[in-house]
Amino acid sequence: MKVEIDSAALAEAVAWTTRVIDARPANPILAGVKLDAAEGNLQLSAFNYEISARHHIEAGVDESGSILVLGKLLADITKSLPAEKTYLETSDTSLIIKSGKSTFNLQLMPESEYPDLPSMPEQLGQVDAPTFVQAVTQAGVAVSREENRPVLTGIRIQFEGDKVTMTSTDRFRLARSTFSWTPKNNDLDTTTLVRGSLLRDVARSLDEHQNLIVNFDTENQSLLGFENAGRISTSQLIDGEFPAVDRLFADEYPIQAVIGRQTFIDAIKRVSLVAERNAPIRLVFSGQELSMSAGAADEAQASETLDIDMDGDEITVAFNPVYLIEGLSAITEPFVRMKMTTAVKPVEFNGQQEADSDESMDYRYLLVPMRFNN
Repeated sequence: MKVEIDSAALAEAVAWTTRVIDARPANPILAGVKLDAAEGNLQLSAFNYEISARHHIEAGVDESGSILVLGKLLADITKSLPAEKTYLETSDTSLIIKSGKSTFNLQLMPESEYPDLPSMPEQLGQVDAPTFVQAVTQAGVAVSREENRPVLTGIRIQFEGDKVTMTSTDRFRLARSTFSWTPKNNDLDTTTLVRGSLLRDVARSLDEHQNLIVNFDTENQSLLGFENAGRISTSQLIDGEFPAVDRLFADEYPIQAVIGRQTFIDAIKRVSLVAERNAPIRLVFSGQELSMSAGAADEAQASETLDIDMDGDEITVAFNPVYLIEGLSAITEPFVRMKMTTAVKPVEFNGQQEADSDESMDYRYLLVPMRFNN
């Protein structure tokens, strides 16, 4: 192999590809990143049996070839290269990296021992990158961190024609985002469950000027793929049954209040300063006012009152303030509508553009109230 390549492009490609390499791989060969040079392109590949990553960039290829080297070490080297051009050349046992006056020599790993990466499944459809990023940000709010319950660490994705719905829950809250996309087949109707951490990682690395193509193995239903700006990722799906959460949404909400979103968030942050860890913040809805309070009688206390637009009976509810802020922060509209039934049943939050307009159902956030002492 003999390659000339832009240093910044190489560093970015290596960093993106090697992110899937585990700190302590179960098999030492999985610490490697594979480099394939041919026909004006350098392709980089990495794999950990669950997630694969492939990235190709333009390069001046004088001699084609394929090698395997330590991925994290290559990432550390390439991000520190000084010059605009980097030269890669292999000998029988090593990769020589030259940039400016710097030279590095990496030992080659046995490429024959590296596992085959999974093939990209067939295309399901595509969506503009900003829409996907917003949907993942919203749906990811309620992804659980409990690794002992894998299905709760995932986001369920339902593909139905030109609509896609993403849902997550950690048992205390539920987040759901819905968006339109362009399916390859208008009769599409399938559901997947993929790791929330992977979807967030894909969203963070998207080129927002290009569409995201989603691929799915509809026959075996075990692999989901993503393509964007020369970057290709695949992920094994989570094996398990996602909880039946649709029943948690109430058919009717007799108590509803509309509040300025940012004003609400700022007030919650101030009042919750006195709340002990995991202690609730209390919300009293009465007339056209919302009174918030936190703290215990024999300790620090705080309270604040906001003007609201309310319909329905008086009600007092209490929430984990962190969960409340996270859900409200994922709403993109300037107003939020809180919809309630009783003090102990899940409360739904939706955004809306105007104080007197209808709420948007593109993002629905359910939060279970906490019990509290008067």
